[in-house]
Formats: sequence, structure tokens, C-alpha cells
Amino acid sequence: MVGITPKDMVPSPAVKFFGAGTAACIADLITFPLDTAKVRLQIQGESQKAKGTEVMKYRGVFGTIATMVRTEGPRSLYNGLVAGLQRQMSFASVRIGLYDSMKQFYTRGTESAGIVTRLMAGCTTGAMAVAFAQPTDVVKVRFQAQVRVADGERRYNSTMEAYKTIARDEGVRGLWRGCMPNITRNAIVNCAELVTYDMIKELILKYDLMTGEDKCKLNSNMLLTTFTIFLYVHQYQNLRVDFPTAVLQKFKFMPSFLRLGSWNIVMFVSYEQIKRGMTRAQQYWESPF
Repeated sequence: MVGITPKDMVPSPAVKFFGAGTAACIADLITFPLDTAKVRLQIQGESQKAKGTEVMKYRGVFGTIATMVRTEGPRSLYNGLVAGLQRQMSFASVRIGLYDSMKQFYTRGTESAGIVTRLMAGCTTGAMAVAFAQPTDVVKVRFQAQVRVADGERRYNSTMEAYKTIARDEGVRGLWRGCMPNITRNAIVNCAELVTYDMIKELILKYDLMTGEDKCKLNSNMLLTTFTIFLYVHQYQNLRVDFPTAVLQKFKFMPSFLRLGSWNIVMFVSYEQIKRGMTRAQQYWESPF
């Protein structure tokens, strides 16, 4: 990403890598109930067909949240949180934290990066992240999709048990189920997210659209970018573990929009602040006086 100000020390790749994962975990902690509601809404069509009933259990994002709290308890909203945080530390660290490094790789270390280079960098880190972190995504979605029955039984009772059960029952390849469609989805989404964010932020700084203290508010202005992004990429969010059956479902625009819009707002704002704070701490450590 573009630096905050010209005089700032440029964040190191390690700072970007760690900062991206940490910011993504913060965003997950805040928005995870929306993600769980989205998953329940996406899978309930298939569940109804399996049970032979047309009764709609969940209606809308907030109706789904209310139903889950009433029937399964508040903790059900955070089913799969541990796997979700594991996913973000491995997934976001690669796809977001290595984006600038991949741009430099394609431009052979120069600072000038065109749209094609940025798209290539976004596609590369998006695909790499999925290939590396797919098992955590599979476990997270499995946890979010399972419903507690009357006697309290669950198929998966802990994150480690879920990894072991899937590997035992479905083979190690089961942990990478849906990997190829997920790579395609994330390559597209990563380009839309990072390239759009990167270019608009660069234009704001290049033409000095915000001066003085207003530059410190750059993150808030990027809310417009993140909301715009998901008007175009929400339809790819169903290309997950259950492809292709999930593709045939009615696309859930509003759940995806609420979840992804709020997640990216929190993530990008946190990411910029973490990078700034860690870079200043590193600068102070190297030159305390």
C-alpha cells in the first residue's frame, strides 16, 4: 500500500505481514456474528431440501442472529471463531501483508506499479493465501454451519477435533475441499479489494486532496472505497466449500454486503493504524535519542 506520509519510515515486510493478520483478527472478532448469520442463510436452502420441508427457519441477517441466540444461545454466534482467527492470521497475512512485496517482485524492485502489475500482485497473493489457509476455512465454515440439536450433541466439539475428524473421515484432501473454486473467488475478490483501495488511496495522496490534519483521517475516507467494492464482488462469496451446489442457491447480497463491508472497514482502518504504530515503535527502537 501507499505510505501514510512521505516523511514516514516505510513499514517493513514483517510489519505488514504481522499487521495484516492482526488487523484481520480484530475485524473478525467484531463482525463474526454477521459472518455466521451469512453462512446459515446460505446453507438453509440445502438443509430444507434434505429434510423435505419448506419452512424458513432464518429470515434476514438480524432475524437469523435473533433466532440463533434464542434457540442455541449467544455463544452460537461465535461458532468457529478459533478457526476463524487461525484463518485470518494465515490468510490475511499472506493476501494483504505480502501484496506490496509481490508488487515489488513484479516490478523488479522499482516503485512504479501500473494497474496490470497490481492486478497480478492481487491475484497472486489471493491464490497463495487460499492454498495455504484452506483447511482453516473449511473448519470455520463447518463450525458455523452445524446446528446444536436438542440433546446438545455436535459433530465437532473443538477446533483440533474438527481438523482430526475431517482428516480421518475424508482424508487429508478433505481439508482442502473446494480449494480450486476458492482460489478463483479470492483472486478476483483480492484484486477488487486491494487494487481499488491501493489506487484510490494513492490518488488521494498524489493530488493532495486532504491536507494537514485531514491526512490523519485518510482511513475514514476509505469507507467509501470498501462499500463500493462489494457492490461488484458479492456474488463470488458463494464459491466456497460446497461448490457447485452453493452457486445454484439464491445469492445472499445483503448478508454478504453487511459482513464484508463492515469487516473491511474495521480491517483497513486497523491495518493502517497498526502499521503506523509498529513503524514508529521500530523507528524509536532503532533511534531512541
